[in-house]
Amino acid sequence: MSLKKASIIIILILLVDQISKIYIKTHFALNDGITVFSWFKIDFIENDGMAWGTKLSDFFTFISDRSAKLILTLFRIVAVTGIGFWLVDVTKKHKSKTLVFAISIIFAGALGNIIDSVFYGVLFSDSHMQVATFLPEDGGYAEVFHGKVVDMLHFPIWSGVLPEWLPFFGGKYFSFFDPVFNIADMAISTGIGILILFNKKAFRD
Repeated sequence: MSLKKASIIIILILLVDQISKIYIKTHFALNDGITVFSWFKIDFIENDGMAWGTKLSDFFTFISDRSAKLILTLFRIVAVTGIGFWLVDVTKKHKSKTLVFAISIIFAGALGNIIDSVFYGVLFSDSHMQVATFLPEDGGYAEVFHGKVVDMLHFPIWSGVLPEWLPFFGGKYFSFFDPVFNIADMAISTGIGILILFNKKAFRD
């Protein structure tokens, strides 16, 4: 797969990701949601940290939340730069289409969330108990590099009490799937999944 085709894939994923996030941000207040199906909901939340809202300051208590956010954003930028160089390298060396595709969607997803982290704090007003405004006159809700990632996809496929015969978890309430995520997260997870499941095909050389 050529770099041109990989770039088209990246642009398409970024467009879908950013359009969905901007729509949610400008039509929903924080924690608002709608039920599309019993197993699929649109629930608007904002993630100030890593996966499932985890923050660096949760592990390193001597770091403030603000500093942790900046460090995380800068780390994401460094990581996505490395992924970008990797993508260029594998396309130049004509590596497998599977590998190029997987790296492309991982890159697109990572870049999509970086856009939120870097720019959304400046571009939008706060969403708490109100629908955000794009380019507010009074300025955004945070400085550059301190934006929050917009998540909205929620798939509560099943919830209930597990059978008593199950070891350890029997009789306990369980729900699947609780995390709320976005298109960028899906792209990253899918890309990583491809690299794991189709490892031999991706790295055939």
